[in-house]
Amino acid sequence: MIQPVLQVQNLHTCFFTDRGEVPAVDGVSLMVNPGEVLGIVGESGCGKSVTSLSVLKLIPEPPGKITGGSILFKGRDLVPLKEREMRSIRGDSISMIFQEPMTSLNPLFTVGDQIGEAVRLHRGLRRKEARRHTVEMLRKVGIPRPEAVLDEYPHQLSGGMRQRVMIAMAISCNPELLIADEPTTALDVTIQAQILDLIRRLNEENGTAVMLITHDLGVVAEMCHRVVVMYAGKVVEEGAVCDIFKNPLHPYTQGLIQSVPRMNEQRSRLFSIPGNVPVLYADMKGCRFADRCPSAMSLCLERLPELREYGAAHSCRCWIHETQEDAV
Repeated sequence: MIQPVLQVQNLHTCFFTDRGEVPAVDGVSLMVNPGEVLGIVGESGCGKSVTSLSVLKLIPEPPGKITGGSILFKGRDLVPLKEREMRSIRGDSISMIFQEPMTSLNPLFTVGDQIGEAVRLHRGLRRKEARRHTVEMLRKVGIPRPEAVLDEYPHQLSGGMRQRVMIAMAISCNPELLIADEPTTALDVTIQAQILDLIRRLNEENGTAVMLITHDLGVVAEMCHRVVVMYAGKVVEEGAVCDIFKNPLHPYTQGLIQSVPRMNEQRSRLFSIPGNVPVLYADMKGCRFADRCPSAMSLCLERLPELREYGAAHSCRCWIHETQEDAV
């Protein structure tokens, strides 16, 4: 058996607010294998980004806190590690491409200073060596005239260029796991394709494992090997990309796929899943999707189903399939 690069087991991340405890990530388990691209999909507020921030222990305390579970990176649990130990891992073994580079890059420092800092910290390079390495990284991510961009500030660059700088910073220490949180948000279609192609090449050429967080099923179909579907802090379905698209089991996954526009279909109106994501609270009962599900039963409102396997490496959390199995 190949040891996963990342194995998240029964992760609970909560936010403590004036209206009570909010379980943003509620018992999530997933793994990323070496050289694999794992997609995590779901609506805004489903817990995708909080899961990724929990892996790097970047949840602000207070109001947030990891309250249970384990995060195993190459067999080592990150949850009990002190901040000093985590700093040696972030940007080195595990790197992250954030959703909005303008808020992630420091406006007071040049591009060269920000990338060079990570290289000097984790690789022990001197300033001149770090500068040469930074130029190589900028050239690798397709930035023209990298020697000049090195001395520019983030506000002087376009959105696509800033995202490339974020990727150059993320790969500067050759990480074993790259977490990409909506890396193409707010970029035009041409730049989106270039950014995704860059991430794909990093995965294929360097064998970097990638955890790709997105709401775009087209990106998942193009980029990922496996996919985890999240809803209201829970994993509701998991499997190989081909299985998820050909045979989606959970009604929520079916709704997501049905809502994707198709060129060969004549529809007067695009399909959308009715209702809204529920407000999360600590003692929720039943299936989180029950209020929006066209196939909901009384059982769905009363008890939360377990995540069970249906076929090879295809899991689903739904009472419909369990009652169908019992009937058979």
